Amino acid sequence: MSDFDTEWQKMLDGEVYDAGRREFLDRLIDTRERLWEFNNMNPRNTDALTGILRGLLGSCGEHITVNQPFRCDYGCNIHVGEKFFANFNLTILDEARVTIGDNVLIGPNVSIYTACHPLDAIERNKWVEWAEPVTIGNNVWIGGSSTILPGVTVGDNVVIGAGSVVTRDVPSDVVVGGNPARIIKRLA
Repeated sequence: MSDFDTEWQKMLDGEVYDAGRREFLDRLIDTRERLWEFNNMNPRNTDALTGILRGLLGSCGEHITVNQPFRCDYGCNIHVGEKFFANFNLTILDEARVTIGDNVLIGPNVSIYTACHPLDAIERNKWVEWAEPVTIGNNVWIGGSSTILPGVTVGDNVVIGAGSVVTRDVPSDVVVGGNPARIIKRLA
């Protein structure tokens, strides 16, 4: 295993890693090139758009729609289920695995983050970071301009109100909203 492969594995395992390595930057640029092609393609060319997504994402269901523009860091760490819809300006920082279930609807301007940085400025300036995975269950609706922070798990049958900042795990069958998001209503 090369030095870079070791750092990549540390990233995936949630350990502190050297995010400033040239190989990470090269992979980020490779992803941005594919995203540039996706984001600048005629939106009527749905087969080609879906083909780019299938080549970019770690895995995805048969029926997926992602409105342009879409942004992510690597893509290969994103796993999306069946009947997935994301509206304009979805951003996913996928240094760790992001798992999204079936029948998930994501509103415009939603951000999902896995990257974490040290609070200490001296450590942060060394370009070290770690990542924590995000998991979103089945039958989830994420309202526009919401943000899901690193390490969060969202249960099944959840509605996240527009503009919410989800800082901790959300159980199944609830509506959450606010900053930080709190349970507003139980659905079951």
